[in-house]
Amino acid sequence: MALTASTIILIASVLLSAALAAWSEARERRRLHLVTKPLTTVLIIAVAALAPAPVPAMYKTFVVTGLLCSLLGDVALMFPAKWFSAGLAAFLAAQAAYILAFRQGPGHGAPLGIFLPFALYGLLMFRLLAPNLGPMKLPVFVYIAAITAMAGFAAGRFVALGGPRPLLAFAGAVLFLVSDSVLAYDRFARKVRG
Repeated sequence: MALTASTIILIASVLLSAALAAWSEARERRRLHLVTKPLTTVLIIAVAALAPAPVPAMYKTFVVTGLLCSLLGDVALMFPAKWFSAGLAAFLAAQAAYILAFRQGPGHGAPLGIFLPFALYGLLMFRLLAPNLGPMKLPVFVYIAAITAMAGFAAGRFVALGGPRPLLAFAGAVLFLVSDSVLAYDRFARKVRG
């Protein structure tokens, strides 16, 4: 698949905006971070929305829906004291959309065993976080179950279909899982030093 010039420019813009978002957070440049964090997600949405055929329409719809929910979650989590629960709910909706995108049709699913490592990882994360969750235990458990299921469905799609696109989707799912794990550990267990 050849990338168009506009797609290359969008991808370069995503990388630049993501780098600025990471830098601004690390350097505590809040104003810049308030712009670059959601801008990065908006640019990713543009890349996904403009993806050329042969991306199936329903797959694209669910991925873009998940990304829009992720954008809402990103914005809400920029103000965690007020909007943490709303951010968690938005990201839970995103995981549901990604699961719908990654699931396979009847007769094309991956073996159930593909979910086992993700389920074990999720249980380990919950065990690490649970002592400090208080009233957030159930919502965080549900979210961990959703994001690990999403990663499992992405793995299943890659196993069933193979190829670079399902591999990239699986890699993105794993990065999402790891990123959210670090953020959750930082928030609920112990501050992660960057």
